[in-house]
Amino acid sequence: MKRAVSVSIGSSKRDKAVTVTLLGQEISIERIGTDGDMEAAALKYKELDGTVDAFGVGGADLGALIDGKWFPLYSVKPMVRYIEKTPVVDGGGLKNTLENKSAAFLDEKIGDYINQKGRKVLVALGVDRWGLSKSFAEAGYETVFGDLMFGLDIPIAIHKLSHLKVVGSLLMPIAGRLPFEWIYPTGEKQEKRTPKWGKYYDWATVIAGDCHYIKRYMPDNMEGKVIVTNTTTPEDVQLFKKLGVKYLITTTPVLDGRSFGTNMMEAALVAISGKGRPLSWDEYGELLDQLGFEPQMQELN
Repeated sequence: MKRAVSVSIGSSKRDKAVTVTLLGQEISIERIGTDGDMEAAALKYKELDGTVDAFGVGGADLGALIDGKWFPLYSVKPMVRYIEKTPVVDGGGLKNTLENKSAAFLDEKIGDYINQKGRKVLVALGVDRWGLSKSFAEAGYETVFGDLMFGLDIPIAIHKLSHLKVVGSLLMPIAGRLPFEWIYPTGEKQEKRTPKWGKYYDWATVIAGDCHYIKRYMPDNMEGKVIVTNTTTPEDVQLFKKLGVKYLITTTPVLDGRSFGTNMMEAALVAISGKGRPLSWDEYGELLDQLGFEPQMQELN
């Protein structure tokens, strides 16, 4: 049996392990959280290195790919310093293959609803999910990218993909050298919600991006909203339903009541490929087509 493990600096309360069959191969998919402790994550990688088929980097990214240009996050590199044998991925491959189908999926499934409400999307952090951001921009959505607001607490909305590229190219060399916890909630901070930037949530029909960022500032009234995200637990789904969310779209499959992060699912694809290395985008695309993976939708209200 193949085994893929995501070691995450997120909350251990979100841990989950399932065994599934993909392309005729049985595979164990496991998420292990270290509650914000990056050194504990590094030691867990060291412990498991060479004993599993693929690693995912959870709760953090090794960097951001903005329109084809790679910007490393130097503060995250020590987390993977002990890995010598097992291939490691952070979800970037799926963010730029699976997630860029999101807008087309919405048009196919609930296009009439979107058009009635208005083709307006708030992407919590666009540079983190360039494929997702690009998909909405190219589908003719009015866009607000919340990178400055959600990432740096600067009250400036970014309205165009071209402006997001410029801002990202200017800020990522700086942000990439900041302590990671300054720019992303880790550990128990992932469970806290402080409503903010409400007018942009109110304005948008679709709220898209990283689930932690979406929840972090989400208002109490989300009636009629469409959320496009991943890594949702049953508790997340109940919260979205309670606050009035109409549709929840997860860009990764729901397995045993839980949608795992792109890093976890990318590690699973690397594991079943048997190649012992991260895959190319074309290789991910080919596997996704064989598996029939596409975003999944739940109508909550």
